[in-house]
Amino acid sequence: MRVTDTVIMRPATAADLPAIVAMLADDVLGAARESPDDLAPYEKAFADIEADPSELLAVATLDGAVVGSLQVSWLPGLSHRGALRAQVESVRVAASVRSRGVGEAMMRWVIDQARARDCVLVQLSTHKTRTDAHRFYERLGFTASHLGYKLPL
Repeated sequence: MRVTDTVIMRPATAADLPAIVAMLADDVLGAARESPDDLAPYEKAFADIEADPSELLAVATLDGAVVGSLQVSWLPGLSHRGALRAQVESVRVAASVRSRGVGEAMMRWVIDQARARDCVLVQLSTHKTRTDAHRFYERLGFTASHLGYKLPL
């Protein structure tokens, strides 16, 4: 059963942190780097995100329960004639509702938010090993146009 029409997106609150962190930790990559047992660093990060008007941490709810999360950064830039971009990070959907349209509803909401802010594009990165995510984003019209690099510090 697809649930796309019943997903409600809203800004995250501090009360949502346990559910968000649980989703971040619920995969092979996240299990090695996240710690749902200690919310203190996430509470600090949440306060920083909430205080920054260029950042939005949002959750997807279904029947009142948090079932998805993502972060959007609004990035002004000089290229593309001084255009604004939407950078999407940390897209997660609860395992119990995957493949039911929640992720699609979340991403369509982000795209609508970006259009409303006159962004010229929505961009994101995803780990090379997340082949299901690659297919998902391509189905939504995203193209793998760039190669990303990271330097752990």
